[in-house]
Order: sequence, then C-alpha cells, then structure tokens
Amino acid sequence: MGRFVDVADPVLLTPPLDGEDLPAACVGVSSNEPSKALGALFYERKMGDTELSYYLPSRQSGVNDMYLHLGFNAPDHLVGHSRVRTVWAILRARHPLLSAHVQMYDYDDVRFVYRVPVSPDDVLRDAETSLEYRTQCKAELIDSYLNGPRTLSNSRLSYLVISHGEEDPATSLLTPPRTPSPSYESLKSTAALNNEDGLPHSQFDILICAMHFIGDGMALHTFANDFLGLLGSEKSDAELEAMLHAEWTERWQDSHHDSSMLPAALEDNIPMTWSKLRSAAATVDFQMSQQKLIGGQAFPRRKHLERRTIVPTISFPEDRTKAMLKKCKAKGVSISAALFAICNVAWARTSDGSKELPSLMYSALNLRPYSTVKRPSLRDSYWFLSIGYFNVILPSFVSEDRTRAEITFWHRARQAKEQSARAAKHPLLISRTQEMAKERGARARAWGKEDDEKEKGTWTPPTPSANTEPPREPVLPARAKVPSTALIGLSLLGNLDGMYKHANFSRIKLHTLTTGSRQRQGAMLLFGYTFVGRLWVSLGYDENGFSEGVVDKFWTECLQAIEEFLG
Repeated sequence: MGRFVDVADPVLLTPPLDGEDLPAACVGVSSNEPSKALGALFYERKMGDTELSYYLPSRQSGVNDMYLHLGFNAPDHLVGHSRVRTVWAILRARHPLLSAHVQMYDYDDVRFVYRVPVSPDDVLRDAETSLEYRTQCKAELIDSYLNGPRTLSNSRLSYLVISHGEEDPATSLLTPPRTPSPSYESLKSTAALNNEDGLPHSQFDILICAMHFIGDGMALHTFANDFLGLLGSEKSDAELEAMLHAEWTERWQDSHHDSSMLPAALEDNIPMTWSKLRSAAATVDFQMSQQKLIGGQAFPRRKHLERRTIVPTISFPEDRTKAMLKKCKAKGVSISAALFAICNVAWARTSDGSKELPSLMYSALNLRPYSTVKRPSLRDSYWFLSIGYFNVILPSFVSEDRTRAEITFWHRARQAKEQSARAAKHPLLISRTQEMAKERGARARAWGKEDDEKEKGTWTPPTPSANTEPPREPVLPARAKVPSTALIGLSLLGNLDGMYKHANFSRIKLHTLTTGSRQRQGAMLLFGYTFVGRLWVSLGYDENGFSEGVVDKFWTECLQAIEEFLG
C-alpha cells in the first residue's frame, strides 16, 4: 500500500541553509522496493530499533550528531572547491545513506528515503548543497558544531566543511601536558616541511559531519581515509569527474535495482532464528546479564539552562607514545585497557564520596565482524550503524602508597582487558545485542513521545494500571536492587594509523585528529587513540552540567595518572 511521503515535514526539520533543495514529494512503500513519483525513483526502508534509539533523541538539538575533524597541510590545488565537490559526490553516490532523508510517520515507523540521482550532474548538485568552505580555525569549527545551531537535519544527514584558516593559539583545543609536547603550531609546521613535491603547502581543516543513526566511528574513519585517498591521489580533476560518471553509470544506468539498495539495519545484519524457547531463554539471559551491572559512582551534577560542550585534548610525542605502548605490552594489556584503569584511579583520587560501590564505565563494541549477511559488491556500503555496548566494572579505591598503587593500576588494567574480551567473545553476544536493541528502541519511543507531548503541553503522567489479573510469577530469582549508575563512557578507537593509509595520499600531511558528537546536558565521554604515531586523549563534556571544578580536577588526575603509570 503506497502512501504520500513528505520528506520536508517542517515540524521535525531544522530549517535548511539558504538554497538547500528539499526532495520532491514521493510515494513510499514499506520495504526497500523502489517507487516512482514525478519521474523520480525512490527507495525507502524503516529504521531498526538501534537506529531509532539514536534518531528519536536527536530531533530537538542534534544529540549524538557525529563529527570528525582532521588538520592537514596540502597543496592548494588539491583542496580546490571543484575537486572536493567531485570527491564528495563520488562517495555520496557509493553510500546512499549520506544523501538520504528521513521521514517520520510514527514513533515506531521512521524511514530512510533515498532519491535515485538521474545523472552525474544531479549527484554533483546534491553534493553542493551539503558542502561549505569557511575561514575558521579548528577550535571555532568544533565549537560552532557542538554548541551552535544544529548543522544536520532530517533533510541533511551528512555535511562537509573545508576551512582554510589559521589556528588561534588562545582558543586551541590542545592542552599542554605536564611534560613538553609539540604544540599545534609545531605539528602544522612539521607536516608542512615533510612535503616532497616542492609545492608550497597550506594549512587546512576538514570537518566531516554525519548523523549517528546512519553510521558509527568505523564508518566515519573509513570514509575519511577514502575521501583523502581520492583527494590526494594522482588523478586530475578531469579524471575524477570521469570517475563520477562511471560510478553513476555502473550503479544506476547499467545495474539491476533491487531491495539491497539501502544498507540493512543492525538487527537485520545479525539475524537469529527465534523459536519460542530460544526467545524466552534470550530474554532471561539478557535480564540476568543486566542485573550484574553494578555501579554507584557518578560525577556531581548541577542544573543549567544552557549546555556547553568543551573538548580538552592532549597528545604525546612519538617517542613517548612508543614507550607507553611498549610498557603496556610488557604488562599484558593494550592502551585501551590502560585508559579504563586511568579513569578508575583518577576518580578514586578525585571523589570524596563513599568507595563501597564500584565504578561502572561503558564503551562501544564494533559488531561488524559478527554480520552474517552478505551484500552484492555494488551495494556494499560501510555507512550503517553497527555498534553494541559493554561495561567495565572496577573497585573505587586505590592505595596511597605509590608502589601498591602501581601494582593495583596494572591489575585493574588487566581486569578491564578481561571484561572487554569476555563481552566481545560471549557466546550469547548476538542474542544480547538483539535484546538490547529492543529495549533501547522501546525506551526511545516512550521518551520521544513523552518529550513531544511535554513540548505541546498535552502530556499527562501515566495512571496506575487497571489490570486486575494477578501478577505473574517472576522469571528470575529475587535479588536486592542495586544501583547501575555509569561514571563515564570511553570511546577507544585503537590505532587509527591502521585505518588511515597515509601512503595513498602522500601529498596530504595529516597532523591532527579530533572526534566526538553533540551531547545532551550533563554528558561526558573520554576518547583515546593513536594517530600519526602519537597517543591522543580527549575529554568531551558539558562544562555547565557538573559541579564547578570537579571535572577539571578529574582531568588533571587523569593526566597525572598517565604520567605516573604509563611514563
């Protein structure tokens, strides 16, 4: 049964930039099958539960809208508007969710709508509407994205900003470490000196923006590598334009269109065969696993009308990074596991509260290796959401004796490693992921409806159930209720130099990477990764959402713990 799709619903959309073209009305269907309207071909599919859990909270202020900033030096001609637009268009043609739109019918019926481009020029025109050149420095780019008006909307799921500006040292996001580390200016200068083509290089900043419900960190960094690989390639502008024509011809003029056009939702990429018994067992296992999550530590918060996210960031020189990696390896852990222990020790030394309950920290789990659905190569986009979650629980105390503290630190790091590995290799990971998706989806729908009704002034508190049936016998044994408060989230990206193939764009010299997302009030997330041979640690948080000075003290303790234990 077809229905009218108005992809430009003004109630849900952030007003587009001047000149942004909204898609024409189209007739939609309930699957990936194509439909035609006004001479155009459209595909649409419903969002899965995990996508909905990110979409519904994002509607008002862009919570979780992702960004990736890269600072680099390159010859000016490689970053010209025409060349960038062509590369941006090629990749948008390969990855349809980047240029799709969203239409919401109901809280459990939200759809991606993709209009098939009618020509290569059509792809270019579409790319132009989501591309902007600026003259802002890195700090201004990131601050405007995180704290200014929302960049993305239902009709703009991705956006690209190129800036040719100079960094203002007074607003730099790089926080000087306790031991000397090259500044942002010296990083730029070093990168500029490493050019081999003899051409003058200029400083550029790029900001890649995307909704979280169309992808995750893996998609974002893979995309950035592909983008730089094309931009910094030996291909001329004319050859890149010919490549765009070939892409469009292969995908839309010569290929057979089928239901695999749009990437599948997470839950469909890791399907399970559900018998009644298996479904019941999965529910019980999930509930029991959730009961094991005990956390009683939290940063003291305060109420503030305005959210303001800041991202203090520090990087360590290559020689120190190598020494840290070597020390972690000798202790049998990774940098990622060590960062859990760093946060654990920093909190133990910061908090003045009770130490009886442990600290619970959460992180994302890449689920792409678990996908069992194979797609045709022509439709094999990596822009889709595929993350789960796991938790690390550690004691909230640490000895004041330095020797004992170091022994405790490495023990906690090994505990973090074991808990992370156990989550990734658990035999019931897929069923737990499916159950978590159901729970997150249901919660997001309920909260989304409540938020909308409160905004309209029509919300009423739920009344006690009038159900007179006797309560069911509980499935699980009775247990004392315990808190499951999360202290902090960690986004541990690992060695990004394994994802960025620097040799493929040798004329572009990367020197800086910062990533994150727009946050809700009172949110906090620590990032850790290695990039261009350096360890980077950043803390994105709402500086108005916490008691004054408490996060500054925690961040200082984190840096001191890195100095003390990692060297």
